[in-house]
Amino acid sequence: MAYPVIMHVNYCEQGQTVQEICQKAAGWGFDGVEFRRKRDGVEETTEDYLHKLEEGVKASGLKDVLFGYPGPLLVKEDAGEREREVQEAIAFYRHVAERFGVRTVNLLTGGLLNPDKSVAYSDYTKHGSFIATEEQWSWQVKGCQDMADGLKDVDIRFGFETHRVYVHDTVEAVKRLVEDIDRPSIGANLDYGNMVGQKERPSLEEAVRTFGHKLHYVHLKNSTPLRGISGRIATRLGEGQINNRQFVRLLMEIGYEGPLCVEAPRPGDREWYAQQDLAYIKSVLADLGA
Repeated sequence: MAYPVIMHVNYCEQGQTVQEICQKAAGWGFDGVEFRRKRDGVEETTEDYLHKLEEGVKASGLKDVLFGYPGPLLVKEDAGEREREVQEAIAFYRHVAERFGVRTVNLLTGGLLNPDKSVAYSDYTKHGSFIATEEQWSWQVKGCQDMADGLKDVDIRFGFETHRVYVHDTVEAVKRLVEDIDRPSIGANLDYGNMVGQKERPSLEEAVRTFGHKLHYVHLKNSTPLRGISGRIATRLGEGQINNRQFVRLLMEIGYEGPLCVEAPRPGDREWYAQQDLAYIKSVLADLGA
């Protein structure tokens, strides 16, 4: 199985233009880029954004275009606003599937933060699925069912990213969401790097096997705990606590067929980090015969 290697756009969010991102990613050897559906802090229409992206893709020869945050924001309390989010998402994903051949989406449906402002963001057990009511859960299920049904004629798959403070923050929460939504296009995006610091978490093997054929996407990154004090520090892809070689081997064992997205959680010269991390994952894939 030849896995497309995708660069997360956060390697190039240090002032690079959309066109530069495409050129750099393709030049380094990535197959594609996971872009954001909307860019924070940039005044532009969706069409202006997509036009710049189209120019960049054509000029660079970039093969794969993916999209991530934000998805339909299904944590909004107003039912009418949630419906607008779903309809806008349907229109957007249908358009980019036709325009760029998008087949994979990193699905994030909005952070659910504790209303108590004194609760730290890092205290993950007091946000997201840990505080979601059954009503809030039903908003996620219905919204994603409606989105999937509205795109049932489009060859596109969604993966809920395991991400802190979202309703889809743990393996267990994502598994339940996927089962409750019960649509072929809705699955998981396992980002084990987002949970490696949690006290209670499944092993990497348990997480991969829990999702099985419903694993539509993966994010690869790494970090290591600090010695003697609490906290973690982000590292290169091959140097932290997560054995990403084992991660890829497990994916091969379950017959995973989606892309591999490498991500840049650390500050500094992220363009250089992108090339280092790409070299590592390509070496792993070659060693494993993938």
